Amino acid sequence: MTDFKKIISHAKQYGFVFPSSEIYDGLSAVYDYAQNGVALKKNIRDYWWKSMVQLHHNIVGIDTAIFMHPTTWKASGHVDAFNDPLIDNKDSKKRYRADVLVEDYCSKIENKMDKEIAKAAKRFGDDFDQEEFIKTNRRVVGYQEKINQILKRLGQSLEKEDLTNVKNLIEELEIACPESGSRNWTEVKQFNLMFGTKLGASADSAMDLYLRPETAQGIFVNFLNVQKTGRLKIPFGIAQTGKAFRNEIVARQFIFRMREFEQMEMQFFIPPGTQKEWYNQWKETRLKWHLSLGMGEENYRFHDHEKLAHYADAAADIEFKFPFGFKELEGIHSRTDFDLVSHEEFSGKKLQYFDHEQNENYVPYVVETSVGLDRMFLAVFSWALREEMLEDGSSRTVLKLPSILAPIKIAILPLVKKDGLPELGKKLMDDLKWNHEVSYDEKDAVGRRYRRQDALGTPYCITVDHQTLEDQTVTIRDRDTMKQERISIEALGGFLNKKLDFKNWLKKIQ
Repeated sequence: MTDFKKIISHAKQYGFVFPSSEIYDGLSAVYDYAQNGVALKKNIRDYWWKSMVQLHHNIVGIDTAIFMHPTTWKASGHVDAFNDPLIDNKDSKKRYRADVLVEDYCSKIENKMDKEIAKAAKRFGDDFDQEEFIKTNRRVVGYQEKINQILKRLGQSLEKEDLTNVKNLIEELEIACPESGSRNWTEVKQFNLMFGTKLGASADSAMDLYLRPETAQGIFVNFLNVQKTGRLKIPFGIAQTGKAFRNEIVARQFIFRMREFEQMEMQFFIPPGTQKEWYNQWKETRLKWHLSLGMGEENYRFHDHEKLAHYADAAADIEFKFPFGFKELEGIHSRTDFDLVSHEEFSGKKLQYFDHEQNENYVPYVVETSVGLDRMFLAVFSWALREEMLEDGSSRTVLKLPSILAPIKIAILPLVKKDGLPELGKKLMDDLKWNHEVSYDEKDAVGRRYRRQDALGTPYCITVDHQTLEDQTVTIRDRDTMKQERISIEALGGFLNKKLDFKNWLKKIQ
């Protein structure tokens, strides 16, 4: 995978992600999506929405407000329990998340494991059985056991809120401040992550509000409204995408952990007692969605939570192999009936469902799937960026985005800026733009234009040349293979629709 600094640089250079308010030296952990980034982000969101809402007859969408009545967050547990364990280094005066320091320590052990596996693979060649090697190699087994022990102890300590033991673990592992190398740590303390604000015309009468730290609560408080107006029968789901805000003290790793971010969530309402079955089903369904993008099965894994949130009876992450190691991309949680029961209690309103088949009222249980859209963007972008050596000894930078997600699907390139080729190219662009995102480029030699489109992730370049004037055919070039073929303009629409149709991608998960 490409070096992380190159990923950040490429994102800026080619108009995907900019530091926010950069002319004023920016704002830590806040980013703007540029012209190509906003298109890629929208395509990821659409791919999720179509697969989640359009393909499921029993899942509907909603878009709730960022501001909610403050009691919402008391009922949800965020006021009392939405905390991160933070630790300060006395020498560098830097603040860190204690759990992240321990997880990063484990990532370093994982890197040692990967090196052992890579050495063995090189040594044994085609005869190498990686799965068997991981199970039987004493050093690799030892590394894995150490990681498991550390993470189990961390999870249990956080679950019991035993912050002293978290600090003891950091000291026993001799974890040093990444900046100064000092091991002079303070005690671990909890810090609430919600952003507070005010609603009202004057300071005296203003109501204290919060920017929502998650989108899920907007779904829960509207559960009955949606169910009744949609005449929905359980099991059914409510999906939502939107902004959430967390006062991350240790925001880092580009757009992986930000203070303002976007979530894609679905809450699936089910009869009590069926949560295990639905939890396992949604784990499988969501992994299939990720795999449908073709980014390699080896880059995903499930991680079951040692420490469960206050609302959950089961939880797992789908982790993706980012340039800085396996990290959470999506969470699947069995939330029980915690949220609806709690909102009933705090609001005094019944949030129950009458099941005609069972002839009884009950508060539904919930299975949640929650993806970070910005993390999904980073996963796709970092996986796609490659430096390739070509047969002639030259190299190219190429962004091998899944073509269904690419910001620009097709680039129209007239071979020269004369002889009617630009006019023909622009007419072709006008014909194709109704179905696809198309760009037109006539500047520089055609080879340079190919390289520019490679770096932007454009899957197909269509070159209009003098032969086009004679027989109405064009050259279409594939980004990934760089192979070119001649095709008639008449057949172009069918060819592109087959390659870029949502149906051909989404049916992989059916």
